[in-house]
Amino acid sequence: MSDSLLQLEEKLKELRNRRDKIEQGGGSVRIDRQHKRGKMTARERIAAFFDPGTFVEIDAFVTHRATAFGMAEVEAPGEGVVTGYGLVDGRAVCVSAQDFTVIGGSLGEMHAEKICKCMDLAAKVGIPFVSLNDSGGARIQEGVDALKGYGNIFYRNVKYSGVIPQVSVILGPCAGGAVYSPALTDFVFMVEGISNMFITGPQVIKAVTGEEVSVEQLGGALVHNQVSGVAQFMAPDERTCFEMVRSLLSYLPANNQEDPPYLSSGDDPGRCDPALREVVPVDPNKGYNMYDVIYPMVDNGVFFEVSRHFATNIITGFARLGGRVAGVIASQPMAKAGCLDIDASDKASRFVRLCDAFNIPLVTLVDVPGYLPGVDQEYGGIIRHGAKLLYAYSEASVPKVTVITRKAYGGAYIAMCSTHLGADMVFAFPHAEIAVMGPEGAANVVFRKEIGEAEDPAAKRTEKIQEFRNVFANPYVAASRGYIDDVIDPQELRPRVIGALELTSTKMVESSPKKHGNMPL
Repeated sequence: MSDSLLQLEEKLKELRNRRDKIEQGGGSVRIDRQHKRGKMTARERIAAFFDPGTFVEIDAFVTHRATAFGMAEVEAPGEGVVTGYGLVDGRAVCVSAQDFTVIGGSLGEMHAEKICKCMDLAAKVGIPFVSLNDSGGARIQEGVDALKGYGNIFYRNVKYSGVIPQVSVILGPCAGGAVYSPALTDFVFMVEGISNMFITGPQVIKAVTGEEVSVEQLGGALVHNQVSGVAQFMAPDERTCFEMVRSLLSYLPANNQEDPPYLSSGDDPGRCDPALREVVPVDPNKGYNMYDVIYPMVDNGVFFEVSRHFATNIITGFARLGGRVAGVIASQPMAKAGCLDIDASDKASRFVRLCDAFNIPLVTLVDVPGYLPGVDQEYGGIIRHGAKLLYAYSEASVPKVTVITRKAYGGAYIAMCSTHLGADMVFAFPHAEIAVMGPEGAANVVFRKEIGEAEDPAAKRTEKIQEFRNVFANPYVAASRGYIDDVIDPQELRPRVIGALELTSTKMVESSPKKHGNMPL
């Protein structure tokens, strides 16, 4: 072997040793500790997430340059975060995975620089960015440099919002300023038992307010999926979580210049379903489950729901219709009678804007008796929150198809993507009721004098309710004005929606030049 090859072999040996040390992270003791907590290491997570053998690491040799508080002697392999890219179902994705075994995954200046560089790469080449969060927070020893790191990440979250899909996966603690990056991304996943998010922890809360609360009660997966709405997905374990993230990415384009991936499902686009004639009761006072309308409508009954546990009076999620991805927004009569409230308005508005940003057409199924009444709702700003939905639908330029399955009353009728907010095609079932308010309430207003002066007010009220229902509580008055494009047989729901989506797939919209509107946040 020549001297040159011997020298190269020495260099390669050094490379292998350095890489091996980096790949060991915080060492076997800390890795064992991570496993005992029921958690994977950063590299195990990456292996579970990507297609086998496709991950390529970048910036593995980056190190911190802090010297204060003894940091000059502290080694941090990989700087506590693994960054790179790989394939998910054959499609490229960038990732950052915080390594809790290295200084608790704390974020310092160079840790943040690695994440920012990976985000910039994702945006430059136009692919999704997935962040696996497992960190003790800012690296206190680095002071304001650590805060700068967070700020740089937040800035990129906003800069690339609506440009590339951004997904946050919480796989351990995420506290203080660290929570704002996930909050700025498109989707947040959490895992039961190991994920938590909060601005201030239980000890601080107890000291300031006297309230006693556990970490799980304060910021666990169920809390943020069901109560706060901060997270959209909850998984029982990490591997299931990664499968859910992979499923989500299958519905999203790589960037805002592409259409979502088409996937032929083998499900006949012209398939009718006679059972749909029985799902939605003609009696407006009988409940039904809107999922029983969604599943027969979509390809092979596959519906990927978003924010399943939050604001259950409205349903949001992705499906394919004739192979094309669509975002589905649907009233749920089984929860709060399908009324719109503060949380439902926020949930639906966010989803509508997400779909519009990434060229995903919208299908809206409407059975809404109105906005939820109540002092709490008014004091909480239902006017402002409800206006978000009006804004989101009006602003959306993707194809918009609406189906009124039963009730559509008042301002809520308008807000649920009526033709007046730019719906491209609006259908209604034959027993749909479209009016300013329900027949019972309307009769009390319109015929109050006649009812009050009648010999039998109860009988007169019943008569007038039926009179109002005959005149207004049907789809034909709206259809006669052109507000409903067609009244359809419920069994034809799937082919009619798919046909409308195919027709509007080439939709072009010109907007007035402006920096941006002023959404009622």
